[in-house]
Amino acid sequence: MPRQAFDAIEKRILAALQKDGRLTNVQLATEVGLSPSACLRRVQALEAAGVLAGHDVRLDAKKLGLGLTAFVQVQIAQDHARDIERFRATLATLPEVLACFAVTGEHDYVLRVVAPDLEAYETFVMKRLLKLPGVRHVHSSFVLETVKDTVALPLDYLDD
Repeated sequence: MPRQAFDAIEKRILAALQKDGRLTNVQLATEVGLSPSACLRRVQALEAAGVLAGHDVRLDAKKLGLGLTAFVQVQIAQDHARDIERFRATLATLPEVLACFAVTGEHDYVLRVVAPDLEAYETFVMKRLLKLPGVRHVHSSFVLETVKDTVALPLDYLDD
């Protein structure tokens, strides 16, 4: 897919919104050096192009009692290819699964899962994940320490 070209102002808008998505239009306009109306037009164009994909709030999982994070590699049985769509659809309904990636290599999917503790995680795996259609093998790796966790994308490579 061809990459959209971004000018210096658009790059500043994207950087500012990644840093603080709660900026008002007036604050954003001041930060990027535009009038509020020009800034609003630029933001609306970025939204229409699908570049701005949402305005999410990041919650602190530990402070909400979700102290365990695991990366879970899932292998689907080859003869159960018909179950892949059911697997994907069911995963979308599981609130413990924060992200799911189809990957290359030995496993078919990598999930990022949160749970209050090891007991809750065990219940999730044994009673929910392993019961999903076509699941053949599950391997869990637990996060000991979060060194970096961001949703901000690198913008340095964008052309002016």
